[in-house]
Amino acid sequence: MNKESVGIVETKYLDISDPIVLDSGKTLEEVTVAYETYGELNKEKSNAILICHALTGDAHAAGWHNGDRKPGWWEMVIGPGKALDSEKYFIICSNVLGGCKGTTGPSSINPKTGKEYGLDFPVITINDMVKVQKKLVDSFGIDQLAAVVGGSMGGMQVLEWIVSYPKMMKKAIAIATTGMSSPQQIAFNAVGRQAIFSDPSWNDGNYYDSCEIPSNGLSIARMIAHITYLSDESMDIKFGRGLQDKDEISYDFSVDFQVESYLKHQGESFVKRFDANSYLFITKAVDLFDLSVNDSLIDGFKDVEANVKIISVDTDWLYPTDQCMEIVTALNANNVDVSFSEVKSNYGHDAFLLEKGQLNYIFANFLSENVVDDLMMEKIAKIKEGSDVVEAAKLMLDKNVTHIPVVSDDDKLIGIVTSWDLSKSIATGTNRLKDIMTKNVEYCHADDAIEEIARKMRKLDISCLPVVDEDMKVVGIITTDQISNLLS
Repeated sequence: MNKESVGIVETKYLDISDPIVLDSGKTLEEVTVAYETYGELNKEKSNAILICHALTGDAHAAGWHNGDRKPGWWEMVIGPGKALDSEKYFIICSNVLGGCKGTTGPSSINPKTGKEYGLDFPVITINDMVKVQKKLVDSFGIDQLAAVVGGSMGGMQVLEWIVSYPKMMKKAIAIATTGMSSPQQIAFNAVGRQAIFSDPSWNDGNYYDSCEIPSNGLSIARMIAHITYLSDESMDIKFGRGLQDKDEISYDFSVDFQVESYLKHQGESFVKRFDANSYLFITKAVDLFDLSVNDSLIDGFKDVEANVKIISVDTDWLYPTDQCMEIVTALNANNVDVSFSEVKSNYGHDAFLLEKGQLNYIFANFLSENVVDDLMMEKIAKIKEGSDVVEAAKLMLDKNVTHIPVVSDDDKLIGIVTSWDLSKSIATGTNRLKDIMTKNVEYCHADDAIEEIARKMRKLDISCLPVVDEDMKVVGIITTDQISNLLS
C-alpha cells in the first residue's frame, strides 16, 4: 500500500426510512444503501464529491479492504495528492439501487415474503438510482456537492443528477457516456439478457435456493459486453491471432486463440462476483435512459446550472465521441458552462478505468478552484470623477486599454468609462466624464470563483469587470481574455 492510497476502508450501510417511489409508479418500502467515504467533510459541508460507478461496479472505489489483493476500482484517481484528493475532498461512492454489493436489489430479502425479491423486484431507472443517492447525500446534511463524477453508466447518473437536481452540485464530470441509449447499445444489452434467460438454471429468476446459478448465461452476457469495452486496436495489440497454450490450430471447437481464452476467463470470473438478476435489472435501466424532452436533448438540459465537463475516448465505439459531443452541443444551446476533452487511448471504452495520467490531469484542472485574485491585473489605469473626456482618451491610448474604472478621491468605485463611451461624447458634444460614464457598474471581488464570474460576464455580455475590496475601493480589473486563456 503506498502513501497515495486512502488506506484500509470499510463499506458502510444506510437504511433509508422513507419509501422510494420509482419512475414505474411502484414503491420500495425499505431500501439499504452500501457506501464508502474517503477524506473528511469540512465544517461548511462544501467539499463533498459523489462518485457514480459503472454497470457492474460497487461502492469500493478506492483504498483496500482487509485481505484484498487489489484496491478499489478507481484507485488511480482517488487518494492523497490525486485529482480526487482525499485530503481536500470528502468523497462518497455508493452501490446503485438494483445492485448486488450491499444496496437493495433483486438478491435482497423482500420484507413482504421473507425471501429474495428475484423478479418481484421492480424495474428501475437511472433516475431511481439517483433518487437513492440523493437520500444518502442528504443524510450527511450536504446542501450542495462540490462535484458529481462518473463514467459509462456512472456518467448517465451524473447527467441525471444535473437534470433532476440542478442546484445540488457546483461541477459535474461525465465520462464516456450518452444522453440517451442508442439502438446499438440497447441491442448488446438485450442479447446479454437473452443469454441469461436461456440458461435453464436461471429458472425465471428463482435460483437463490438452488445449488445451480445461471453461470453459463451470465458468463456469456459478460463476454458479449466485455467485447464492447475494448477497441479493435487494443485487442490486436493484446492478442493478435496468437494461439492459447498450443503451437498449431486444433481443428475442433476447443479454445484456439488467446482472445477466446481471455473472454472465457472474464466470463467465469464475473459470475463469482455478480448476480444474474442484478445484471438484468441494471442493463434494463441503462436501456431506458433517455434525458431528451420532446425528442430534444436541448430541452432536456434546459434547467442545468452546474459547470460541466464532458470527456470522451477516441477509440470508444460503445459510447463514441460524437454522442458525447451531442451532450456538449445541447448544454451549449442552454448557455451552460460546459467544456470537452477527448482522451487519447487504444484501450477503447475501458480507458476511463485505465488512463491514469490523462484523467488525473483533466480532473484536476477542471476541479481547481481558481479565483479572481489568481488572474486579475492589479496595476491598472484609474481616473477621477472630475476628469474630462480628453484625459480619459489619452489615458486609454497611453495604457492601451478600453476600460477605465472611475473612482472617487478616496479610490472608491463610482463608475466605468469605455472606448464606446468616448465615441458617445463626440456624438453628444460633451467633454465631462460624468456625463458619459456608466454609473451602475457591475463589479466583483478578489475571492470570487472564476467560473461564476465567467458566467456573469457572459450573461451580461460584458468584457471587463473592476475588482473591489470590502470598502468598494478598486484593487484590480479582470477581462474575458484573461479568463478565456485560463479555461483554454
